[in-house]
Amino acid sequence: MSAGAKDVQATTLGGRVTRFFKVLGPGLITGAADDDPSGISTYSVAGATTGFSMLWLTLISTPMMAVIQGMCARISMVTGEGLAAVMRKRLPLPIAYALASLVIIANTFNLGADLGGMAAAAHLVLPLPVDAWVFFFGVGLIAAQTWLSYATIARVFKWLTLSLFAYIVTAFVVHPPWLHVLQQFVIPQIRFDSGWLSTMVGVLGTTITPYLFFWQASLMVEEEKEVGNTTLASRRGTDERAVKDMHTDVNAGMIFSNLVAFFIIVTTAATLGAHGRHDIATAQQAAEALRPLAGRFAELLFTLGMVGTGILAVPVLAGSSAYVAAETFKFREGLNEPHHRAPKFYGVIAAGIILGVAMNLLRIDAIKALFWSAVLNGVAAVPLIAVIVWLASNSSIMGAWKSSVMARAWGWGTVALMGAATIGMFYFMAKGS
Repeated sequence: MSAGAKDVQATTLGGRVTRFFKVLGPGLITGAADDDPSGISTYSVAGATTGFSMLWLTLISTPMMAVIQGMCARISMVTGEGLAAVMRKRLPLPIAYALASLVIIANTFNLGADLGGMAAAAHLVLPLPVDAWVFFFGVGLIAAQTWLSYATIARVFKWLTLSLFAYIVTAFVVHPPWLHVLQQFVIPQIRFDSGWLSTMVGVLGTTITPYLFFWQASLMVEEEKEVGNTTLASRRGTDERAVKDMHTDVNAGMIFSNLVAFFIIVTTAATLGAHGRHDIATAQQAAEALRPLAGRFAELLFTLGMVGTGILAVPVLAGSSAYVAAETFKFREGLNEPHHRAPKFYGVIAAGIILGVAMNLLRIDAIKALFWSAVLNGVAAVPLIAVIVWLASNSSIMGAWKSSVMARAWGWGTVALMGAATIGMFYFMAKGS
C-alpha cells in the first residue's frame, strides 16, 4: 500500500472515530443513567443471591433496550415532541394521565432512594452525617439543574459516565472464574421460585426502566432546540443520516449500560455470593462487604462509582418527571429554557428532589426499598413498552419511519419476557415457593 493510500485510510478511520464520539449524547447519557444507585443495588443483590445465573439477562436485554430506546427517540424525531405529549394526543386522556402519574410517582420514590444510596456511599468515604450528605446532594443538584444551561449539563453528564468504569475495574480486581462467567453469560437458565423470579423482574425493571423512555425522547427535543429548531413545525420529520446517528448513540449507550451491569453482577457473585453473603440488600452494604473479601481498593471503587452515577441519575429522574408533567398537562418545558420562563417545569424538578430529601430526613427507609422499587418498575414497564411499540409501528404517526418487522418482534418480545417474568413471580409468591 502506498504512503498516500495509508494517509487516506488513516484519515478516514480517524474521521469515523471522531464522528462516533461527536454523535454520542442523549443515548449515552440515558444508558449511563440507567445504572443509578437503585440499579447498582439490584445488580448487587442479583450477584450476591443468585450468583452468575442472571448474567445472560445482560446479553438479551442489550438489544431489547436498544430497540425500545431507539423507538422512543425516533417517535420524538418524527413528531418533534416528547413521548408523553404523543401519548396524550393518541391515548384516551384517563390512560395518559394514569401512565404519567405512575411514572412521576415511581421516579420520585426512586429519586429519594438514590439520594439515600449516594449519601450512604459518600459517608463510607468521608464520614460526615448521612443527613448532611443528603442535604448537600439535594441542594447542589437543584441548583445545577436550575441555573446551568442544557449544553453545560449535557457536557457534565457525558463526563460523569466515566464514573461507571469503576465497576469494570472492580470486577478485574476480584479475579472471578472467567470461564464459568462466560458459560453463564451465553447459556440462559431460569429457576422457578419466587425469590429468583422476583430478582429477575428487578434486574429487567432496573435495566429497561420507564423513566428512561421519556428522558430519551425529551432529550431528542432538547438537541433540536439547541441547534435552533425552537418551533414544533421545525422539529417535525427526520432524515436517514440523523436516524443513523441516533442509533449509533443509543446502541453505544445501551451496550455500555449492560456492560456495567454485567461487571457488577460478576463482582458481587465472585465475592459475596461465592462466600455465602446472601443477605445483601443495598449497594453500600455490598461495598462494605467487599473490603474483607477483595480489599479496600475494590470497596473504594465500588463506593465512588455509586456517588458518580447518582449525581448523573438523580437529575435524570427529576428531569424525566418534569418532562412527563409538562407534556401531559401542557405547560412550558425544557432545560434550554431559563427558569423564569418555565417555572412549573423547574418547580417539578425542585419538588421531586425536595421530596427525595424529605424521604431520607424523615427516616422513610427508601434504601431497603431500592430493590423492590426496581421490581415495581419492571411491572410498570410492561404496559408502557406495549404503548411505545404500538406508537412506533403506527404508520399514521411515523410514516416511512415506522418500526421494521425485526424491531417490532424485539419490542413485543420484550413485553412478553417481562410480562411472563412478572406473572411467574406473582404465581410463585402466591404458592409460597
